[in-house]
Amino acid sequence: MACEYEVEFKATKTLENVEKDVKEVVEELKSKLLHPDDFNYTLKVSDDSINLKVKSLEKTATQFLLQLDKILKEKLGKKYKVGIKDFSLKNYIIEFEVTQEPMKPVKIPFADLKIEGKKATLLYKKLDETFVRRNGVERSIKLVEEKIAKQFYEGKGEYHEILYESPKREPLWKEDPTEEMLKRGWLVRGPTKGKWFLRPQIVSILKAMEEIVMDELVKPMGFQEVIGSNIISGDEIWKKTGHLEGMPMEIYYVAEPVTRNPEEWESFIDKLKITKEIPYDEFMKLIQIKPLQGLTYAQCPIIYWSFKNRVIPNEDLPLKIFDRTQNSFRYESGGRHGLERMDEFHRIEIVYIGTPEQMIKIRDEIIERYKHIFNNILEIEWRTAWVTPFYMQQSGEEFKQDYGQKVKGTIDFEAWLPYRGSREESEWLEFQNISIVGEKYTNAFNIKPQKGELWSGCTGIGLERWAVAFLAQKGLDPEKWPKNFRKYLKELPRGFRFF
Repeated sequence: MACEYEVEFKATKTLENVEKDVKEVVEELKSKLLHPDDFNYTLKVSDDSINLKVKSLEKTATQFLLQLDKILKEKLGKKYKVGIKDFSLKNYIIEFEVTQEPMKPVKIPFADLKIEGKKATLLYKKLDETFVRRNGVERSIKLVEEKIAKQFYEGKGEYHEILYESPKREPLWKEDPTEEMLKRGWLVRGPTKGKWFLRPQIVSILKAMEEIVMDELVKPMGFQEVIGSNIISGDEIWKKTGHLEGMPMEIYYVAEPVTRNPEEWESFIDKLKITKEIPYDEFMKLIQIKPLQGLTYAQCPIIYWSFKNRVIPNEDLPLKIFDRTQNSFRYESGGRHGLERMDEFHRIEIVYIGTPEQMIKIRDEIIERYKHIFNNILEIEWRTAWVTPFYMQQSGEEFKQDYGQKVKGTIDFEAWLPYRGSREESEWLEFQNISIVGEKYTNAFNIKPQKGELWSGCTGIGLERWAVAFLAQKGLDPEKWPKNFRKYLKELPRGFRFF
């Protein structure tokens, strides 16, 4: 690692006779570096600025510059009554070794990057003090390594190890339930991609499944219901959870009006009335994009946020929480899909917070309750798999599998969809998952116990995916549905008829 740069410190007034003092400060700091003998510099003081040209074997200039800025302010302020306003860098070059030679070019913002073999060179033509103070340089170096590592693990696909397989069951039909429900009028495609209008027949199925979850899991395990906001803060929540780093391209964003004053919206309204077209240029001036906000991606982040900076009594652990009011919004690529892949869907989010031992116990009990529901009530063919954790996919992190442990991580529940092909060769539907996320979110929101470690876990129940898994195997004829499910839905509502 080596760096080279030019730095300029701006003073509040003309500098006179300070060069000796500045040099003493530089020499003092130089002696404390890891490579003092390889730190070479030239110093120039002129008018209201102090200029240094440096060549060094230090990793970066950050710590040296921050200490130099602090001591110069103290010494020059005390002796000469001169203040240092700020500093800036130009022609900042950093050379460092990367762990692997990249398979394809790597780019990062703010700097020119060149990689030859394992030798990387970053060039910043100009940098301000704020970027340096916020460790932007160090983060950039880390980002280069992350991007190279990602090139290698992206090609491996998602980690997937089968844990459990239910008894095989012969399907009652092999049709796509979404297409059949469309034909029968149980569904109407929404006005935008990935959205649906659900009519009474499918709604009654979803409500029955929700009731099963309440009776067989939520109530007997003592989970308490909360209601969160559908609008999430990017700064307060998604920046902390990693969603903005991992999947900003999947979030639906929300903007507030700049003003509620009708007079300021008058021109927009007038143009709309006259042209019958939305004047988007005018519209963009009337909405604000700061602070960044969006629609719920999953309910758990705002649940964690609600506990931020809190200390929880150990005797109150574990906390058991669920939310069933918020829709989830995720922008899906490509064209229109069925109920198995929606941009807006209905979920019951279950969150549990406690000691590591409590998290394992709760997760294992939930899995057993799911097993009862899927085997004895829905009677579907399904399996579980240990997979790349959802929270690492969502934040763009690399998953390093801890073989044999299976404590922190995600278990997916997958169902066979006969209309896609044979159980051996077709892609199964991930219709449920459950995770222990360790301290990821409790640390992110500074949630602490009185003593010990505080972990958390979650399991999100997507009702439409449950319905697809069930209907793809059992069909749309209620007379053929399992008797234990029909206890929750004795008959379908009539729905609507049209001429």
